[in-house]
Amino acid sequence: QVQLVESGGGLVQAGGSLRLSCAASGSIFSINDMGWYRRAPGNERELVAAITRGGSTNLADSVKGRFTISRDNAKNTIYLQMNSLKPEDTAVYYCNAQIWRVDLGMRDYWGRGTQVTVSS
Repeated sequence: QVQLVESGGGLVQAGGSLRLSCAASGSIFSINDMGWYRRAPGNERELVAAITRGGSTNLADSVKGRFTISRDNAKNTIYLQMNSLKPEDTAVYYCNAQIWRVDLGMRDYWGRGTQVTVSS
């Protein structure tokens, strides 16, 4: 079993900050890329930020300069620091990880999501 557990969502006023965390646990041999996606009401899920095991990052244009993704490989955890939040950042944020299990090989895993609501 592998679990991704997100935390840190909540309600914040426009211009405020939140920090999301996602911890992977279970039968993990190694983890490749990890990332954050979001789905706003009526929209499709979109990539927000991704980070490789080596620390290379990729951020959506809409969050560049405001969001930062980081990773602690020893803890199998990634973080999303969100600053200067806007109402359009309101969405459910999902953690994703490419995890290698000895018995199943490489697979994609998803967290259950955490709600981020930004009020104007």
